[in-house]
Amino acid sequence: MGFFDSEIVQQEAKQLFDDYQALIKLGNNYGKFDREGKKLFIEQMEAMMDRYRIFMKRFELSEDFMAQMTMEQMKTQLGQFGVTPQQMFDQMHLTLQRMKAELEKQP
Repeated sequence: MGFFDSEIVQQEAKQLFDDYQALIKLGNNYGKFDREGKKLFIEQMEAMMDRYRIFMKRFELSEDFMAQMTMEQMKTQLGQFGVTPQQMFDQMHLTLQRMKAELEKQP
């Protein structure tokens, strides 16, 4: 069975995509959140990035041709911006750390 033939992989991919889209939409109102709302949003983004990192690692470790092609496509797309997948995750982590630091400065 191929990587993408797995019902579990399909469900997880859809859930990850749906959750990410909902979180990004919610994030458009980040500036209007109170302190606790911002803290919760940051925590949810951190959890999302962890889930995404694990999902991508599965692609990387899979011997399935389509999974490998998907990883190569992602690397190519990110490479067009001069970024590797690890740099993307590192940058997101930095951004979330800055958001936390800003939140700590607020009364």
